[in-house]
Amino acid sequence: MFISDWKPNRAHPAPLYKQITDFIREKITNGEWPLGSKIPPERKLAQAFGVNRSTIVTAFAELTAEGLIEGSSGSGTRVVNDTWAIMAAHSAPDWDAYTRAGVYRPNLPTVQDINQSENSPTIIRLGSAGPAPELFPTDMLQTILQKLPTKMKSLDYEDPKGLLFLREQVSEYAKKRGIDASPSSILIVSGALQALQLISIGLLKRGSVVLTENPSYVQSLSVFQSAGMKMIGLPLDKDGLGTNTIPQNKREQKATILYTIPCFHNPTGILMSEERRKQLLTICEREQLPIVEDDVYRDLWLDHVPPAPLKAKDKNGLVLYLGSMSKTLGPGLRIGWLIGPDPVINRLADLKMQLDYGSSSLSQWTVAECLQSGLYEQHLQVTRETLRKRRDAALHALEKYMTGIASWTSPTGGFFIWLRLHRPVSMRALFEKALQQEVLLYPGNIYDRSDHQHLRISYGYASPRELEEGISRLSKIIQKFER
Repeated sequence: MFISDWKPNRAHPAPLYKQITDFIREKITNGEWPLGSKIPPERKLAQAFGVNRSTIVTAFAELTAEGLIEGSSGSGTRVVNDTWAIMAAHSAPDWDAYTRAGVYRPNLPTVQDINQSENSPTIIRLGSAGPAPELFPTDMLQTILQKLPTKMKSLDYEDPKGLLFLREQVSEYAKKRGIDASPSSILIVSGALQALQLISIGLLKRGSVVLTENPSYVQSLSVFQSAGMKMIGLPLDKDGLGTNTIPQNKREQKATILYTIPCFHNPTGILMSEERRKQLLTICEREQLPIVEDDVYRDLWLDHVPPAPLKAKDKNGLVLYLGSMSKTLGPGLRIGWLIGPDPVINRLADLKMQLDYGSSSLSQWTVAECLQSGLYEQHLQVTRETLRKRRDAALHALEKYMTGIASWTSPTGGFFIWLRLHRPVSMRALFEKALQQEVLLYPGNIYDRSDHQHLRISYGYASPRELEEGISRLSKIIQKFER
């Protein structure tokens, strides 16, 4: 999908096609669309610019006549000339070849489209895994930020493991959740995703086998795959990750590590039971299989406090524990943490320094003050109350519009409802049809490539009114697929 910050001005005296022609010509002559690069298709440009496809056809005709672009059947339209290349002694580098050669894999096409569409002001974000803007604690952060100048000595780089003051506060935060962790065993990271990146390149070797739930959040990412890992999905039931096949996979597949989201799992919303947690920890201890416990949704419980983290029962340094402020305070702060044995934390702290010299000092001070002041716990109470109302609104809309079309269960926390369609559909076609109706979906096949019956519905971002409207539109689209 092509997204542009620029759009033609309908009040301008120049025709729309002329404005678009000038825009594309400037992209080419400035080297932003280099020689040989592929131009977005006519349909996508028309959608991005809010014009008829015939307007794009006219603009393409002018650019073709000028010798700047050329279309061919099967390969689309490409840049074939530009002012810089004409004047230069040598032709432009083949940037397409460079972009294809990068070690890190690109996102799935649907994930790329989601990332590019999320910030559209007219879109209904029916699956986004984050707190709504209304939940952003403006007053609380204003109070905190006013205090910081008297506490911060500079905006210099912090300790390789992160700001000590923040690690001390995270240590206290973890203790309230049953985890004994000294500040030296805590690494501050730029969100839990960075922790996964550090683990994949700092602790695992290429070809390592990672066990995880199927479906799983990490299946929609390239973090392990790009590092050369093999992913093996284990089944889920109402109690969480199935444990029966772990010993077999450990021996036959030589599994290296297990990744799990026990609290309000992404994308299914399942809460792992206390008994299943005991089973999982016992089996992994016996098999000497390390666990990465991603617990970023724990604080978003709605009905009752979830069972203690796996890490709380870990006395052998088996569990690497991930936490984050992205789902509660705001993803833009980019503050999370990794708790683990000192040798692991020391290794990954050194690696993090090589990559970015540490997370934002301002964000670290802000989160530390938020935790120490007690304002974070107050904010969580408000957040939970809002999420309860939105969850109930989503469930009401599903009962109203999706009964007979799909099935679901009521989550007890987090953001997600795992919607199962009664009939398989083309997930890509459904995604595109919904996007045309300005509804942004998270289809099941980005979490499990073979899944053609699930959608991840989130009540975290969309308002109750948007949830009602979005689910209503979705119902009509699905019913058309079934005819």
